[in-house]
Amino acid sequence: MAESAEVSRRDFVTVVVGAVGAVIGLCVGIPAVAYLVSPALKVQKGEDWVSCGPLENYPIGVPTLFTFTRTQVNGWERTTISYGVYILRGEGEQILALNNMCTHLSCRVSWKEDAQDYVCPCHDGHFSIDGKVVSGPPPRPLDPYQTKVENGELFIFLQEG
Repeated sequence: MAESAEVSRRDFVTVVVGAVGAVIGLCVGIPAVAYLVSPALKVQKGEDWVSCGPLENYPIGVPTLFTFTRTQVNGWERTTISYGVYILRGEGEQILALNNMCTHLSCRVSWKEDAQDYVCPCHDGHFSIDGKVVSGPPPRPLDPYQTKVENGELFIFLQEG
């Protein structure tokens, strides 16, 4: 005959309380760990088409500054970045969109109507209306953005990072 193992009340209560505690710990612990780890697993988009508004807002032959901000999330850190784009509209849907950051040390350039060029105030860099280097230390022309027009609305292609 097989002997039956008797379980004392104390052992039974210990096992049941341990099992219930483990289940409660898992129910609370798994979501808590997921909450703490999830921001690190999120993938931030690095490129996007940005709307610059209706094409009619940009006069033909006059560089017009368009500014916007984007927020990047890196884990728990949120960073807001400001962008500036000079939009030069030609005839029809001919568009030139230039980054307003100098290619020398990333200072912001501004359009000077009287001189008919973009001027960097940091080291006196000058760029022509189409973004080419006229004088100063900048090593290359202003960076252009890819553009498209859909239903009369202008978009630029922004690659972050």
